Amino acid sequence: MIQSPVLNHTEAVDMVAQSNVQVKISLIELGLDDEDLQAAVANLRSQLEEVDGVEAANLVPVEDAPKNSKALGGWLLGLLNAEVNPANIKKLFQFLGDRFGNKPIKIGVKAPDGRELNIEASSREEFEFALQKAQEFLNDKPNK
Repeated sequence: MIQSPVLNHTEAVDMVAQSNVQVKISLIELGLDDEDLQAAVANLRSQLEEVDGVEAANLVPVEDAPKNSKALGGWLLGLLNAEVNPANIKKLFQFLGDRFGNKPIKIGVKAPDGRELNIEASSREEFEFALQKAQEFLNDKPNK
């Protein structure tokens, strides 16, 4: 009889999180004042939670601050992290393209193996190109 290992809840959650893609979305390029920028991020966060394949959408804590970023109340202004099932990355990019089709945003994609890709898009065509690049990036396995 073959026995499979039994995982506790934390181990199972960690395995799922490791296989998901981390996507950082920056709305800073929209040129909004701080209050409007944070309102846009809060609105986007609630919308992202409804997108199929988005496991979580969270504000970015100050501890994860990139260089030259601004914070408000322990969170970085204009930034949002989404945890996405790789099979559903297309749905996320289509949503972002529909929502921000003619507005500039920056997107950072972090693969489960730690590799990162940073892309910008400001038109529907650029969002389609960004999706293509993200899919190629996620399908390209690093040499070991």
